[in-house]
Amino acid sequence: MTHTIAVLPGDGIGHEIVEQAQRVLGALNLDLTMEQAPVGGTAYDQHGHPLPEATLALAKRSNAILFGAVGDWKYDSLPREHRPEQAILGLRKNLGLFANLRPAILYPQLANASSLKPEIVSGLDILIIRELTGDIYFGKPRGVREVQEGEFKGEREGFDTMRYAESEVRRIARVGFESAQKRNKKLCSVDKANVLETSQFWRDIMIDVAKDYPDVELSHMYIDNAAMQLVRAPKEFDVIVTGNIFGDILSDEAAMLTGSIGMLPSASLNASNQGLYEPSHGSAPDIAGKNIANPLATILSAAMLLRYSLNEAAAADRVENAVKAVLEQGLRTADIFEAGTTKVSTSQMGDAVLKALN
Repeated sequence: MTHTIAVLPGDGIGHEIVEQAQRVLGALNLDLTMEQAPVGGTAYDQHGHPLPEATLALAKRSNAILFGAVGDWKYDSLPREHRPEQAILGLRKNLGLFANLRPAILYPQLANASSLKPEIVSGLDILIIRELTGDIYFGKPRGVREVQEGEFKGEREGFDTMRYAESEVRRIARVGFESAQKRNKKLCSVDKANVLETSQFWRDIMIDVAKDYPDVELSHMYIDNAAMQLVRAPKEFDVIVTGNIFGDILSDEAAMLTGSIGMLPSASLNASNQGLYEPSHGSAPDIAGKNIANPLATILSAAMLLRYSLNEAAAADRVENAVKAVLEQGLRTADIFEAGTTKVSTSQMGDAVLKALN
């Protein structure tokens, strides 16, 4: 069976890092068709919109999407609907990509690259599951209006709406519990139930869904405490499930535990396991074209693509083992370089992973 992969490099370093992931996928002798299309600022320059209809059509008919990164300072003055970041939001909504899986794994070879002491982070392996299509990022009403009463009457105010439907919480809860069943059977739900009605609603549903998974230990933690515990005792966590805005914050915090956000892959899945796979870092326009970006997060995202959307677990294992091998060899891009290791470029790191595959 031929699998179609939509390749959307995007902006900044997107093309450089996606190219290396494509090379790795192409070396696996699988029946893959990779079709490339513009997205983000690049698409706006070419077509006047960050998510052109042709790009969206390609994404919809593909088994999976390999995504680079979008964004550049030069687009900051555009109307919000034309900014590069709207492309990723549009893909999430149009494809129903409601579950974001972000593993944070500290490879033993990078223990010294973490911002925390090695004894705190050595052996770290956690999975953060973020609900991706609801919450305050998508809730309506939203906008800017004049205050009609109270202390600030007559002033302008900005407002957004945090909201979740019950089915949205139940489906992400099940992703969390089922992921925990495959790991250490520990699930921590993060909310702010002491302040927010939405969070209390979230917690009540998590407790109800837990009845279907008696083998999984469910705990609850407020977002502020969870952010603190992630840097105090991160290995106490196994699987974390949380809403969109809290997940956005925690997953980036967890990135720094691993030494570099350049090491973190991610997967965004819909109900049929069609997924968008991207590194957790941004487009880094300041280093674009310099061949120094770390492609490993993108290559590891390609491994997640193989595992979750194509059911090619053996191929995914090969890619992940190849990444471990190049780290064991002491090869490092600039973001994870330290004394005693060998600094390599983006393309050289890709070469090394390809060699390790064989």
